[in-house]
Amino acid sequence: MKFRKRQGAGELSFQIAPMIDVVFLLLCFFVTSQVFSQWESEIDIKLPTAESGQTPQRLPGEIIINVRADGTKVVNSQVLDLPQLQALLNRLVGLFPGQPILIRADKTTAYEHIIGVLDMCRQADLWNISFATSQTEAPAADGATDGG
Repeated sequence: MKFRKRQGAGELSFQIAPMIDVVFLLLCFFVTSQVFSQWESEIDIKLPTAESGQTPQRLPGEIIINVRADGTKVVNSQVLDLPQLQALLNRLVGLFPGQPILIRADKTTAYEHIIGVLDMCRQADLWNISFATSQTEAPAADGATDGG
């Protein structure tokens, strides 16, 4: 009786090419998801405070309209004038009805600038609008008292 020897049962090796493909796909996924999860905020905007203010969950595709103290409107780090902002809002409604909008206005912004943005949203038939505030800071409880 003649027994055959197994051929091809050689040394196992690690396949690096499929591993590079998987790591590259994971990298692409996390980079693209990071872009969509960024919280757009203008550094020079100081939000008004509210005791009940809290950081809400960010809605997918939410558009943030920043209104600076001088009334300029900023969306995606681009300063827009009124016709450009109205065109953007009209395009959004055409593509995504019910698009969520977050209005971030500086606490010293004149009321008329905020109402102007609200009016543009209404003209474009946007109804899912929220306003950004910051929480009031709790007084320091370090045990120090005035007086002596």
